[in-house]
Amino acid sequence: MSNNSLDNGYPFVVLGMGCFWGAEKRMLSLEGVLDVESGYANGEITASYEAILAHERQLRLGLSDLKNHAEVVKVWFDPAKTTLEQVLARFWESHNPTQGDRQGNDIGSNYRSAIFTASDQDLPIAEASKATYQQALTAAGLPKITTEITRLTHYTPAETYHQRYLQKNPNGYCGLGGTGVAYPSATRFNPYPNSGLVIYGASNNHNTEAFLHAILETYPLPFEIRRVNTASNTATDTPLTLQFEHHGRPVGEFTGPYDAPYEAFWRWLGQYLLTEEQQYIAFSQGTERPFCGPYLTEKRRGWFLDPLSGVALFHSDKKFDSGTGWPSFYDVMPNAVSLVKDRSHGMIRTEVRSASTGIHLGHVFEDGPAPTHLRYCINGQVLLFKHDA
Repeated sequence: MSNNSLDNGYPFVVLGMGCFWGAEKRMLSLEGVLDVESGYANGEITASYEAILAHERQLRLGLSDLKNHAEVVKVWFDPAKTTLEQVLARFWESHNPTQGDRQGNDIGSNYRSAIFTASDQDLPIAEASKATYQQALTAAGLPKITTEITRLTHYTPAETYHQRYLQKNPNGYCGLGGTGVAYPSATRFNPYPNSGLVIYGASNNHNTEAFLHAILETYPLPFEIRRVNTASNTATDTPLTLQFEHHGRPVGEFTGPYDAPYEAFWRWLGQYLLTEEQQYIAFSQGTERPFCGPYLTEKRRGWFLDPLSGVALFHSDKKFDSGTGWPSFYDVMPNAVSLVKDRSHGMIRTEVRSASTGIHLGHVFEDGPAPTHLRYCINGQVLLFKHDA
């Protein structure tokens, strides 16, 4: 482990971005970062530069199955000046996290993209940042992120000549090239201040593992998440339990079922995040009174989100004034909603539900403007608006 004196008083995260020379320079330039050190992490061999290169050759020849170390940078930061998410925003933007065991001209598992956290509590933040950046990459037509995200299990500082390499060799090889896609925000969108979800226990079966994957990776949840222990703890027999807190006090507990599509969880969460009227619309196919709901005259550029999962449903550039008294859109984000036949009230209509949570949003009609000629007539009560600053 590093002997850096900052270990005693400041948080850190260990990041794999390909060659650590360029990664060190990129991360050190971020405001709030106190120090950066090049090193090797989370492999199963003795760590040194030459040993890692030799082991990678063995892996390619099929002569070993031991995991190699990743070239990494250890990043210490001042939490009074920046956050872990802001550090990770720089990480995502500074390399291409979709390439697997490759970065620039460097090929091999030792150049893999990776986030190794100092604590279990940091894992949900890392996973949430991945989900946030994946949405931006997907919108730009880029593939899935391949970044390894796990707890730090081993770290060895790199040799002295690797430290501050590009400061000592200004024309040296950098090897980094980002995707050109900006991280959407350096702070979590949190419309529910002083509230959050605490995750206790372990995911010890397929259902709970799939559930946690959906919660931590698939959905950019619009509230704080904190994980108290995971399967890497000794108490792996502790059942998975979710606790909702408000102002630091527990107000409710969820222990399952954890079966997809997680309807029981979303209903449980809704009782703490939504008003009674919102719950009625979301879970009982209710309708708000026309001209009385929010966002009817919202004209700022931004995203309309599911209020529970945080998934983007509509963008403001697809919004129009239909004169009906409800927020209306002529198009929807890809795969964001599901359509269901609705035969209630003696009519045959097409109901619009959020694909992530299954909550009722409204209905879609074929009397909208070009180019789709559709009108998604949506209850503003079951939307969140995130302004594109």
